[in-house]
Amino acid sequence: MAQVQYYGTGRRKSSTARVRLVPGTGQITVNKRDAESYFPYETLRMIIKQPLVATETEGSYDLLVTVEGGGFTGQAGAIRHGVARALLEADPEYRATLKRAGYLTRDSRMKERKKYGLKGARRAPQFSKR
Repeated sequence: MAQVQYYGTGRRKSSTARVRLVPGTGQITVNKRDAESYFPYETLRMIIKQPLVATETEGSYDLLVTVEGGGFTGQAGAIRHGVARALLEADPEYRATLKRAGYLTRDSRMKERKKYGLKGARRAPQFSKR
């Protein structure tokens, strides 16, 4: 018999996370490494677990995550988004809880592009009278 799996894709800034939710003991694997060794800060590991804590399913699923692009914070946010979407696939009853907490909303804040004639996205060259 095939094992039940739930998929969710999460994005934040320039990071993309593909999350697989498998019934298990609560083990988190990020890019074939343990979450403790992949994320240097406890706060980032806490961000990943937020949807599981909100739905009270923390010890009942294993997370298998592939994440690419961006930095640690963006990747953690992308994983959180993916976990929330996968939980929604597992049980649609969680929708109200996850939506209220804001885990289903894609954070649309991105880096603004550099414009011509400027030194950065908005930074203009230094003004000089002469």
